[in-house]
Amino acid sequence: MTGNRSAMKKAYWGFPIVQIAKNFLRGKYAAEMLRKLLTRLKERVIAPPSADPMPWLLSTRISLDDFCKKIDGPLWEECKNDSQEIQIAADTKLKSLDIDLGGGGNFPLLHFLVRKMKPSNVVETGVAAGFSSKAILNALKKNGSGRLYSSDFPYFRIQDPEKYIGYVVDDELKDNWTCLVKGDRSNLPNILSRIDSIDIFHYDSDKSYSGREWAIKLILPRMRKGGVVIMDDIQDNCYFEDLVKQNKVKASVFEFQRKYVGLFFVG
Repeated sequence: MTGNRSAMKKAYWGFPIVQIAKNFLRGKYAAEMLRKLLTRLKERVIAPPSADPMPWLLSTRISLDDFCKKIDGPLWEECKNDSQEIQIAADTKLKSLDIDLGGGGNFPLLHFLVRKMKPSNVVETGVAAGFSSKAILNALKKNGSGRLYSSDFPYFRIQDPEKYIGYVVDDELKDNWTCLVKGDRSNLPNILSRIDSIDIFHYDSDKSYSGREWAIKLILPRMRKGGVVIMDDIQDNCYFEDLVKQNKVKASVFEFQRKYVGLFFVG
């Protein structure tokens, strides 16, 4: 990227009052911005979580390499090579920016699962720069079928945030992509009105406990049997641990780029 990444303006962090106010006054995102700010205030300041998710994560995590090799070793090796190419192409495109859009989810895992499961409908929340979207869409193209439905909300700390959504996704991949940008509370019901069931669900948006809980309660009844749920940044709170324990499902946890992602198959 241009210059020192640590010195770049982060699109996802800080409190630039003037720019936040400008995006708020645009009107169409005001209600969702206010909801997000109030949720963060409540869960990080007023009533922060008392439980530490790390002991369970550290005791549960397994090797991503071993997990994927056990499912399909040759395909996993192919997908690792594809993922390296995706990373290089995305990094090259991001070099033109002076804004840090953040990293992606565990896109090698997503690319592999899409290739292996050959889904008809993939739903993801949280697009940002578009690493995960690019990996999923690339896999769908290789499969020759399937569609990705994405829910995102523009970064409200920067100017003209819409133009950065899915920045690294190539135009040639967008034919099989529906991307909605009004926030999960609007986007997910809209997406569910268009499809019968979900084969793969990737959650990487609102990291609050209540945000995760709302989305999963909405999505789980629409997951097909044998489908998979993947959730990023589960080190932020204990929601994923509580979810799998309450539903008595076998979960897999992986460490990726110093963050944690959880996965379970729907029975």
